[in-house]
Amino acid sequence: MTVNYKFKTKPYDHQVTALDRSINRNAYAFFCEMGSGKSKMLIDTISNLYERGEINFALIIAPKGVYRNWTNKEIPEHFPEDIPHRIIRWVANPNKKQQEELRSVRKGFDGLTIFVMNVEAFSTVKGKAAGEWLAKNLGPRGLIGIDESTTIKSHKAKRTKALIKIGAGFKYRRIMTGSPITKEPMDIYAQAAFLGPRTIGFDNFYAFQARYAITQKRTMGAHSFHQVVGYRNLDELTQKIDTFSYRVLKEDCLDLPEKTYTARYVTLTDEQRRMYEKLKNEGFLLLKEGDMVSTPQIITLMLRLQQVMSGHLMTDDGELMTFPSGRMDALMGVAAETSGKMIIFSRFRHDIKEIQKTLDKEYGEGSAVTYFGDTSVEARELAVKNFQDPAAKTRFFISNKTGAYGITLTEASTVVYFANDFDLEMRIQSEDRAHRIGQTRPVTYIDLIAEGTIDEKIVENLRNKIDMSAKVLGEEVREWLNLKPKTK
Repeated sequence: MTVNYKFKTKPYDHQVTALDRSINRNAYAFFCEMGSGKSKMLIDTISNLYERGEINFALIIAPKGVYRNWTNKEIPEHFPEDIPHRIIRWVANPNKKQQEELRSVRKGFDGLTIFVMNVEAFSTVKGKAAGEWLAKNLGPRGLIGIDESTTIKSHKAKRTKALIKIGAGFKYRRIMTGSPITKEPMDIYAQAAFLGPRTIGFDNFYAFQARYAITQKRTMGAHSFHQVVGYRNLDELTQKIDTFSYRVLKEDCLDLPEKTYTARYVTLTDEQRRMYEKLKNEGFLLLKEGDMVSTPQIITLMLRLQQVMSGHLMTDDGELMTFPSGRMDALMGVAAETSGKMIIFSRFRHDIKEIQKTLDKEYGEGSAVTYFGDTSVEARELAVKNFQDPAAKTRFFISNKTGAYGITLTEASTVVYFANDFDLEMRIQSEDRAHRIGQTRPVTYIDLIAEGTIDEKIVENLRNKIDMSAKVLGEEVREWLNLKPKTK
């Protein structure tokens, strides 16, 4: 069939195919690589089903770093303006205005209601109760969609069990992710179970495991368990997955733009917020000095604010303080969502070391290489060689401005900016490491942003080709410091 539908934004060929294949299915999966536009696929599905009179409610679920992107960017950009709709965003601890907005979902609405929640909420009593109410009262004429569905890959997790139960109350169910299997084939079971009890052919995880995994009994003290030591019948499993999903890789999408820019949002921890506010107040005092303030002083202030957002701070005594940060979790989420090799830039040496340590722990020793001041000449050459070798284990290339010039890293089609440099030339050059002769795929650039902080302004300036390092910011910085970090 061909969908008869007026798109707000022109779709790419693979997005039309996705809609054609899925629109008449109650349950379906979009397994589409980051940068291929899977958010639009879900939005077009929702609006098309509404126009056909099939639904009047949609519940979109995404990780913390992503769900604000749905309300701030994806829905406003792609949802048809001629369809009456309202957007309600879940807030765990709402203020009075937010409480009124959340309660409005109980009131009738002559149009489509889109309710957006973060997946972590379903691990809480309050979030689970909200989901159950929505399923019971609005699910029969609703669609539920999970973005980055690997967040429910653990069949034992509380939120997975909660969402499988909640999802059963909805007329339509959709899941989306770039890589549905991040570590092992067993990852697919819970995601398929959300779509329906026997989507994958089994209604019991252990029966599924017995069919596709090889296990051996192990004993530790008084406890015994079955450990997975291998896999089998994977061709059969692949065929089953193909019956309820559409798979898209960027390299297969010939009409995608050469460059795509997106963001992953990070919420500051309470400690980060306190440190950020303290430095902001110091900044306001500094700016009161007027003409006495120099550009280097302002740049230093912003640099320290950036450090706090990365989870560390160098004190005046030269001591490195570290504290919890969600930034690393956001990066790991991107890594899990993305297939293929990835470049990661951060201006801070501490970040580079911690990123390598975390990635090696998750993906195995040698999966991440560094290229910065502490890396020897020999190690740098080896890092580039292994990264550019498709058969090599090296998947992640972590660097600062040292790796922004003169090297070719075209094996990557994803570039993440963990902490941006202010230098426009560095940003342009770093983007060109992947986007140059030899690159055969579109490249996706992802900025990690703490919403309501100077992160937003830094990225805005760099994307608008403004060189902050060569500019006296003055009143503009005062405006930036007035931003208030978003709460959970």
